[in-house]
Amino acid sequence: MPVIVLALLLLPATASAHGLLDGHLQLNERVPLLLSALLLGAAWLFYILGCRKARPHGREAVWMHLAMIITVLAVFGPIDDWAETSTSMHMVQHMLFMIVIAPLWALGRPLPQWRAVLGKWMAPVSNAILRSGRYPVALAMLHGAMIWVWHTPSLYMLALDNTWWHAIEHACFLFSAWLFWWSCLRANPRQVPHALMAILLTLMHTGLLGALLTFGNTTFYGESRDLADQQLAGLLMWVPGSLVYLAAAGWISWRWLTRIWRRQAADAH
Repeated sequence: MPVIVLALLLLPATASAHGLLDGHLQLNERVPLLLSALLLGAAWLFYILGCRKARPHGREAVWMHLAMIITVLAVFGPIDDWAETSTSMHMVQHMLFMIVIAPLWALGRPLPQWRAVLGKWMAPVSNAILRSGRYPVALAMLHGAMIWVWHTPSLYMLALDNTWWHAIEHACFLFSAWLFWWSCLRANPRQVPHALMAILLTLMHTGLLGALLTFGNTTFYGESRDLADQQLAGLLMWVPGSLVYLAAAGWISWRWLTRIWRRQAADAH
């Protein structure tokens, strides 16, 4: 119950900070913000209700609540306002989506709780997500396509200028990253090599994009953007992102090897 109250209090406040209640916004600009707030609030509320019927394991509830708090702050907080004029802050927002929120969602494993509340309505979506998790490399390619497409200058500026496209951009990053991390962090022993390959692929192409932004000698996203700020954005994608992917690969490998050692020890006895 305290978390529900916090969510209800937090959503209007953050939506106001984003500009949802600002007088200068047109109706068509407010609608995607309102829909985003309602979707996030509903997902969080359904998870809390579902926890009563399907109890989370271990620290899954902690990861899920933490992910939702960061999502609300990243989507509706001041970071989104700063991202309109700063390439580096825009990158901070994107990195929060891709290497913080999405893996926390994967570790939180909210599907059982959502199914417990939504029942048969959630079953097709849940089954599709679980089936797609068998193909980490394919999901890494899908996620990579979303990263590169939305960092092209034309679509990057479109997302800044149009609230609807801005919401779609956020949804593409969040959903594709969640599927990617779900398939990697939840990989069974047979899928671990594929999960490691998916992480390596993502590490390489995001590092390449970060390097292009870092070493570019001209601004890619309009003359009003500062070149040094763009270079900082590239470093943010390149260095912290690489560290997260390497840490994830190490964690997956450690779990895999631990299972093998335990199995060998059991067989020896």
